[in-house]
Amino acid sequence: TKIKDATSAADKSTRAHKTVADTYIKVSSGFNTLATADKTDLSKYLLVMAEFFEKARKSESRVQSDIDLKLSDTLRYYMRDSKAALDLMYRRSRCLADFETANKNFDRAKARNKEVDAAEQAQQNIKKKFETISEKAKDELNDFKTRRVQMFRKNLIELTELQIKHAKAQVQMIKGVIQQVETLS
Repeated sequence: TKIKDATSAADKSTRAHKTVADTYIKVSSGFNTLATADKTDLSKYLLVMAEFFEKARKSESRVQSDIDLKLSDTLRYYMRDSKAALDLMYRRSRCLADFETANKNFDRAKARNKEVDAAEQAQQNIKKKFETISEKAKDELNDFKTRRVQMFRKNLIELTELQIKHAKAQVQMIKGVIQQVETLS
């Protein structure tokens, strides 16, 4: 459930970034409309702001896309992988129950001295199947643990690097707008 909660929180964050980007479009359009309607010196500033919000929209869209690809998809992949591991453990526990039933059947057959060989053969087959599934489960769970750690590490590092890159780009964009406004003054 924690992974499910984290996935829905990441999706919510993605939607919020998309909403911000959509709002930037509206703001940019509003500034453009005002700049074309107003023929004073203010129209230059309005055009600069319209351009800024258009660039900010593109940047915000990239941030949203990166969060979706690097975080949400990673969490979804982990949920699917966890479900597969859970299914494997369920099959193992089901096989254990079958093994216990085969043991009881073998004990009953020995007590009645009827069909002992068939019951023993069934018990041995189920035991072999259980041991095989247990070994496979052990290997797969260790592999899952290793893959999960590597995947989270890689994707979270990449996401962090992308966020730093976007933040630097946004700072440069804001500095550029400030310079443009200062040159207009």
